[in-house]
Amino acid sequence: MPGVTSNSSDSTLSIVPHSSDSETPRVYPLRHHGLTPPLARVSISWARGNTLRVSLIQSEAVSGQQTGGEVVEVKLTNMKGGEITAAQWRRIAYGSVTPFALLQSRKNSMDSSHYSKDWWEHVMEYSREINSLLANSESSGNLVIEDPKALLKKEEEPTSLKAAWELMEIFYADKQSETYIPERLLDWLSDYDCLFSGTQPTAHAKLVDFQKELVTLQIIENDPKYWETMSSALAVGWLDIVVKLLHLHGSYQFDQLGNRETENGLVEAVAVLISQMPRMRPDIPLGKLGECYHTKPEFMKAWEKWRSQITKLDCSSFWLQCDHHQTREGLKNMLQIMLGNTSILSNVTYHWIELYISHFLYVRPFTVGLENMCNLAQKCMHLKPISNHHKLMGLIIGILEENIEVVLAECSRSFDPWMITHAIELLTAGSTQAEILIHEEQSKLGGISIEELQRLVYAQVLSSHAMTWNIAPIYLTSCMKQGMGLLENLLYGQPVQNHQVLLKSIEICRLNDLGIVSSNMMKIYGVHKWKHGQKGSAVFWLQQAQDEVRLNRIAKQLFDFVGKSVSDESFKQWEGLIELLGTESSTAGGLKFLNIYRDFKRSLLQVDGRTTTDVARKAVESLVSLMKNPSTPQRFWLPLLYDSLKLLNWRERPLLNVAQTHLLLNKLQELSIAKLRPDFINADLPLEALNSVRLALATNLGRAILEE
Repeated sequence: MPGVTSNSSDSTLSIVPHSSDSETPRVYPLRHHGLTPPLARVSISWARGNTLRVSLIQSEAVSGQQTGGEVVEVKLTNMKGGEITAAQWRRIAYGSVTPFALLQSRKNSMDSSHYSKDWWEHVMEYSREINSLLANSESSGNLVIEDPKALLKKEEEPTSLKAAWELMEIFYADKQSETYIPERLLDWLSDYDCLFSGTQPTAHAKLVDFQKELVTLQIIENDPKYWETMSSALAVGWLDIVVKLLHLHGSYQFDQLGNRETENGLVEAVAVLISQMPRMRPDIPLGKLGECYHTKPEFMKAWEKWRSQITKLDCSSFWLQCDHHQTREGLKNMLQIMLGNTSILSNVTYHWIELYISHFLYVRPFTVGLENMCNLAQKCMHLKPISNHHKLMGLIIGILEENIEVVLAECSRSFDPWMITHAIELLTAGSTQAEILIHEEQSKLGGISIEELQRLVYAQVLSSHAMTWNIAPIYLTSCMKQGMGLLENLLYGQPVQNHQVLLKSIEICRLNDLGIVSSNMMKIYGVHKWKHGQKGSAVFWLQQAQDEVRLNRIAKQLFDFVGKSVSDESFKQWEGLIELLGTESSTAGGLKFLNIYRDFKRSLLQVDGRTTTDVARKAVESLVSLMKNPSTPQRFWLPLLYDSLKLLNWRERPLLNVAQTHLLLNKLQELSIAKLRPDFINADLPLEALNSVRLALATNLGRAILEE
């Protein structure tokens, strides 16, 4: 997986201790640029693809040289073992989440009776989905023939990761292929033999080299490489390749048939025998050769008949009539391969896996059971020792030896943490030993199992990258011991100042019943918005978090601003915020007053000289309601009454009755006493405001008494 891209060094993002390659700076050397140091300036910019363009400017201080420079391109590999890019890894990581989560859901919902019986089918469905993700879009050789002169077709380039996955699927997950494992291995080698070409010679490499020379050959059957290539391909079971090469033999040309009929007949006879080779497998892929048999008795009968035909042809007198020495010797050698001559098989194969496959095909076709397969593998390794071991070979040996520890070690050492995390599902599907070992709680691991440890390691890799952190919770929630606690740490470590990250974190909390974590993140986001002047957004998120303490603090700040003056100009900047609070802000504390105050201000603005007495009376009712409301701060009493002077001095009739007037006079009396306290806050009003209000209330009281 890609390394850490965050510029934060906060250790809270670390889930389990591990050493990451991303912590070591990568060095990309420049090719020799021919400029003499010191350089005056270096400029770096992106070029095409995954390439940097480095411009080197020569310094004028260098004696004997003119000012100049050179542009050098540096290719950033950013590859895993040269096969998979970081972008492809992210695609695999995201694509494997759904199959993994679905498999875990099925595992949790199945009862024990159906688990052992039907579980492998679900694992195979999961394996096929994962396998489809591992396909590489780049092109390379594949053993499918279309062009008459082409041995290899350009298709997707295989990767060691995909090869390892298919190996474990063959041996652990696919119960239907237990009787056809040799044939599955043959198909596997045909797809992935090219991977071994980097460390040792292979039959695939032989084919690639011969393909390059094929177009220049005039008489193909005279070239020793022609027969060597066919023998190697036949030994590893690439029958379609061999038949195609045989049909390129010169005796098939029309001007040769009359003179070389016997030679052509022998070539065609060998081609027919190869095409009719018995194969014990459920089906044969399109374009592949051989006759398919499903049961062992049928296969044994066909095998004996086919071998007898080969023996009969080998002893035929027609060989004496074949004048072409290379053809005669080459065909006889191919017959010996099909008859299982071990010395020839050893000579025409290049590493022990190829020899291993050839023994399955021609020497021990009825080999079954991992113990017998392991014994045969050891024999082939003794016959074909190699100095450079490919990582896939170690995995194959571990599988054949039924050593789960070795398989786990090879997966961990050779592949990304993604591999072992997802491949554990294959291992436990087909091996009781693996299931016990992987699911058993280990005291040396802190009481968690190997399965949980690997998921935690993989989750850490995901969480260390800004593009994949959000899929780490899928794996953490599947860890019963430490998963949820580490998930909380992961969520708290995310930069919630980013709105999209916050929304994703809240959704993760909702899916995993982490209400407290969600509330805390919304509180953090609300405070962040308030500090950066986005007060409306801040109040919204604090309301979502039901943070009464901070909302009350915000209310106090609002009172400080609004309480200084109740003029329309100063209130407009807060009106939108008060609108956001709504009329039912039960969690907003003192902010509830501002909603009522807003409504009163709106009704007061409607009162003018042409307003009817009924409209003015509604405004007075709002005023009395505000003065009665315990949430109305004391500092607002006088400003409210001062703003309402036109209501108190209404010309037509008194709008306040005696009881209401007494209520307001009592408020003024309380206000006069409160002024004696040191913490009293004076309203930003004219000096005559208090006297004006008292006079208006006294006048209204007299008018109300007379009216009543």
